Amino acid sequence: MRLYLVDGSGYIFRAFHALPPLTRKSDGLPVGAVQGFCNMLWKLICDTKDGDDGKGLGAPTHLAVVFDASEKTFRSKIYEQYKAHRPPPPADLIPQFPLIREATRAFGVPAIELEGYEADDVIATYARRVAQAGGEVVVVSSDKDLMQLVNEQICLLDPVKQVRICREQVIEKFGVPPERVVEVQALAGDSVDNVPGAPGIGIKTAVQLLEEFGDLDSLLARAGEIKQPKRRETLLTHADQVRISRQLVTLADDAPVPDPVSDFVVRAPDPAVLAQFLNEMEFRTLARRVSEASPGMVPAPMVSAPQAVAIDPTAYVCIQDLETLDAWIARAFEAGVIAFDTETDSLSSAASGLCGVSLATAPGQAVYIPLGHCAAEGLDLMAAQDWTQIPMSPAIARLKPLLEDPSVLKVAQNAKYDLAVMSRYGVDVAPIEDTMLMSYVLDAGLHGHGMDELSQIHLGHIPIPFKQVAGSGKKEISFAQVELKTATAYAAEDADVTLRLYHVLKPRLLKAKLLTVYETLERGMPPVLAAMECHGIKVDPDRLRALSHEFGIKMVEAEARAHQLAGHPFNLGSPKQIGDVLFGELGLPGAKRTATGAWSTDVKVMEDLAEQGHDLPRAILDWRQIAKLKNTYTDALVLAVAPATGRVHTSFSLASTTTGRLSSSDPNLQNIPIRTDEGRKLRTCFIAEPGNVIVSADYSQIELRLLAHIGDIPQLKDAFRRGLDIHAMTASEMFGVPVEGMDPMVRRRAKAINFGIIYGISAFGLSNQLGIRQDEAGAYIRTYFERFPGIRDYMDKTRALVREQGFVTTLFGRRINIPEIASKSAAQRQFSERAAINAPIQGAAADIIRRAMMRMPAALKTAGLSARMLLQVHDELVFEAPKAEADALCKLAAEVMSGAAEPAVALSVPLTVDARWAANWDEAH
Repeated sequence: MRLYLVDGSGYIFRAFHALPPLTRKSDGLPVGAVQGFCNMLWKLICDTKDGDDGKGLGAPTHLAVVFDASEKTFRSKIYEQYKAHRPPPPADLIPQFPLIREATRAFGVPAIELEGYEADDVIATYARRVAQAGGEVVVVSSDKDLMQLVNEQICLLDPVKQVRICREQVIEKFGVPPERVVEVQALAGDSVDNVPGAPGIGIKTAVQLLEEFGDLDSLLARAGEIKQPKRRETLLTHADQVRISRQLVTLADDAPVPDPVSDFVVRAPDPAVLAQFLNEMEFRTLARRVSEASPGMVPAPMVSAPQAVAIDPTAYVCIQDLETLDAWIARAFEAGVIAFDTETDSLSSAASGLCGVSLATAPGQAVYIPLGHCAAEGLDLMAAQDWTQIPMSPAIARLKPLLEDPSVLKVAQNAKYDLAVMSRYGVDVAPIEDTMLMSYVLDAGLHGHGMDELSQIHLGHIPIPFKQVAGSGKKEISFAQVELKTATAYAAEDADVTLRLYHVLKPRLLKAKLLTVYETLERGMPPVLAAMECHGIKVDPDRLRALSHEFGIKMVEAEARAHQLAGHPFNLGSPKQIGDVLFGELGLPGAKRTATGAWSTDVKVMEDLAEQGHDLPRAILDWRQIAKLKNTYTDALVLAVAPATGRVHTSFSLASTTTGRLSSSDPNLQNIPIRTDEGRKLRTCFIAEPGNVIVSADYSQIELRLLAHIGDIPQLKDAFRRGLDIHAMTASEMFGVPVEGMDPMVRRRAKAINFGIIYGISAFGLSNQLGIRQDEAGAYIRTYFERFPGIRDYMDKTRALVREQGFVTTLFGRRINIPEIASKSAAQRQFSERAAINAPIQGAAADIIRRAMMRMPAALKTAGLSARMLLQVHDELVFEAPKAEADALCKLAAEVMSGAAEPAVALSVPLTVDARWAANWDEAH
């Protein structure tokens, strides 16, 4: 027998306080706690249905939910003030108590309560009975009062953190094993339940006293021997009070429970009963989830959503006066969950002007609030169209309380952009949900995550194209110039579609068990990135212009050298002419055609030729690199400086890679080369404001550290723990040479393999990189796998796993889909296998830096630092801070970043962070 006992009161208050208020639309009855309770109970049923679920717990054979029957129990007779200070339940929670009991029974689970006893006593009684009969018990609760029950057959399951609480966790919490918890609680008391204890004695002191005197009775009997005067006087004076406290905190495991355990056998709910309850509560989304998870459990006609309303953009409302706006804001507060979108006059969140705001309170019920529209200059449209709008300031003043209210959930598509826009108008939108990020967590690598594509995939609806509204090419106008009727149809539809997508995607997260990934790795990122984009980073325009001139001269020199090597001039910017010269005229090896029949001259082809010692391809590569730096950065960055701030504002993309890595654009600041002199010169152009400095905090070899942990490589883990030179250690292991006095070339070879192995480097690739024979490179790789067999095991397991399921996961649960693993092309399948091997490592690194970024704002605030996070570039975070704060920020950034994996993952290797500060980015790196 395996009995699961759910602490019903814990579920109720968790559900009530964790979710925004919700009322039944038909009569206004509060049902938010009921809905949250049902979701939690259904999740537990689904998670435990098939067994272990990774927590060491088997599937329940018996299940019950235990509730408190009333406030008055036998403890009130022992101590009249017991729980006397507790406030009454919130008014809108009281009518939900009986509904929650009804919900429990509707799901086919017994709802147990006993007058005169607390739910904890009932749980203790059933738990002891089952344990004594040789069964197992899982108490679904994290309540410390229940930890005294823990033994080899009884454990707790924290329903929030989804972790098992056994003897070790109790000792960690209280400092004593479960059988001594009552004594510690008797001494320390409990202010929440008004258990008096001994004044001034906390848990740590209680543990110290018990360790010294053996047990509580001995302690009280020998209280006069306590050396510390204050403790001695306290226990001598309050000994009886401590004894009473022990009675109060000791659970009654002999309560006259009303039902036998045999009645708790797990059984499927009655479909008709469950369907009726869910329909009465109007929980259509939950009903749909239940039906999808267990077909036939709930009759489809009874729980199916109402007939989908066709999306009719002409039915949306354009709000042009404050009275109508106030009415819709009131409706939004009542809805509790709304979709929200902004329309602007450009794509830059840091510089665009706000044209208007759209809201959706329910499918088909959406509005647009125009705020910054005007007729295009030279067009006499004022007479033909109604351009009436609410002035910006009063409209923002009305919207601000709604958009900042914590009880109203705001759903957005690519929320980062909207948060950044609204922050410039003094509105900090929260709390938020992001449909783009939900889709990203669910389907990264399978399709795009833009709203139009998601609408077609999930709703079968094609939204109004932007070019249909604003034109295209030379005829394109700003959205601010779009007349209001057309703007309303377009903008309100965005909000309507977003809300509909939310109702489709959020349940999928729960069903796929990816909600934690979304909540811990994605949902907190938009406000962090929005703040970074708005703040921007300062550049030195004069230095950029000088560098641009220098790069221009080097381009001319590289071009002249290429022409000399070719024997005649040709266009280095023309792939066709390059191919004709290299393969047609010079007959260099490795020639291959593209799909169009032209010679391939991509980077890999050129690098292969350069590695083989051909000078012309090297000259062309040099020219290309300098041209990219000049055109993409030095020239473009000067133009990218925002006049209003004097800073560059890049745009970060959260959902553009399959592994969770961020990317940036307009301008792209993540591809600046850092291993070349030119790239480092470019970084010197990124500077701080006067009196400030740039701080760079960079993970050291994070992907190699994660490989050591994931692949369980003892030698690598030991080296990282000891802080050794990992490349020298690898070379020593592979080639049998001592670390001291090692030939730098030997270390270089080990370093190339260390980093290359993560990306599935081949003997051909390693031979090119090191300039050695291919058979020699192959021998190095074989030796590497022989010395570190765990890496080969990891690779083999990952290949098998991705072939079987089509995806891999990171340490934090992020799913990385690799659909090409099923390709008919052997080359594509091999590429996919290499991607699958790298993805959990690169993805875990991306997850860790995301976790660090989400923690930094609070850490800075707690530390009282005014520093701002500016950039994220792969494994590096860049800050700007007053010079006086630089050292403190370096220390804080290193602490936050090095501990970012915890508590979700306990890494077997330390994460090391190098943090430095200087006047510019290059010197700080």
